[in-house]
Amino acid sequence: MQKPQPIHSILEKTLKSLDIDAPLRTYAIWAAWKEIVGETIAGQTQPRAVRNRILFIDVSHPTWVQQLQFLKSTLLEKINAFLGEPKVQDIRFKLGKISSPTYTARSKPHVWQEEDLSGTTLNRIEALVEKIDDEEARRVLCDVLRKGAKVEQYRKRLKSTIIPTSRDA
Repeated sequence: MQKPQPIHSILEKTLKSLDIDAPLRTYAIWAAWKEIVGETIAGQTQPRAVRNRILFIDVSHPTWVQQLQFLKSTLLEKINAFLGEPKVQDIRFKLGKISSPTYTARSKPHVWQEEDLSGTTLNRIEALVEKIDDEEARRVLCDVLRKGAKVEQYRKRLKSTIIPTSRDA
């Protein structure tokens, strides 16, 4: 029988074997879109998907689509500089609906986001990801685990506050 392996090593091997590591880093573009392209362009665009190293971007108006075609090489440089390596080879612009200022202001967070995690939970999450070598993958996975813990904590708290009716008892 084999000795149990730490979860962080299993997660790291799994991410690498599934080649999920690169897409996870690429999707960091969404969170930093305004920083990468600037406030003006971010207000008129929104990344939609990454497929086969092509970034698909929704654009608010045909005039912006045309203007962005001229800026494509500059945007590619900025995106790949942010990622630290050339993960995106091309950008495709498409006229689409841009959601209200997702990138400029999140005025009202989801209720579960307001959950405070205990020091024990945060320490456990840190311990799980500490041996992942890739800094960006470690940061993204840590963020995912924190959000998952907040959602789970919120669900448990919500479930415990529901008063059972006589039918439920």
